[in-house]
Amino acid sequence: MTNQQSRPGEPKAGDDPARRDVDLATLLERLLSQAPGKTQKDLASEAGISYPTLNAWMNRTRGTSRIDPEKLRAMVDVFRRWGVRTTPREFFEAVGRPAPGPSGDEREARLLKLYRQLPEARQRALLKDAEAMLQVSRIT
Repeated sequence: MTNQQSRPGEPKAGDDPARRDVDLATLLERLLSQAPGKTQKDLASEAGISYPTLNAWMNRTRGTSRIDPEKLRAMVDVFRRWGVRTTPREFFEAVGRPAPGPSGDEREARLLKLYRQLPEARQRALLKDAEAMLQVSRIT
C-alpha cells in the first residue's frame, strides 16, 4: 500500500475527520441547541418547511440529498436571525452537496438581463446547459 492510499474507515488525505460525519440532523441539533427557546417547529415554520418533513430529516427517516437548495438557504437565514452563526456551506456539506458560489443580487440581475435578451431557442438551450452543469456539480 502506498502512502497515498488509505485503509477502509480511515480518512483520505485532505479529509477533515471532524466534519466527515456531520449530516443534516447532527448540524440541526447543534444549531438548535445554540438557539435557546427555539424548537424544530419554530425552524420549520420560519423556514417554510413542513414540520413533518423537518422532523423526518432530524430523525433520519427521510433522505436529504434532494432538498431544494432554497430550503437549505432558508434554514441558514432563520438561524442567522436567531443569532446563531452558520453558513450555507455547512448546510450543503451536511447533505452531501458542493456548496454553491455566493449569490449576489447584482450578478443575478445581470444574468437575468442577458437571458432576457436571448431568442427563445437560446433561452431553452441555456436552461438545459445550466441544468446539466448542476447535475455534474452534484456528482463531483
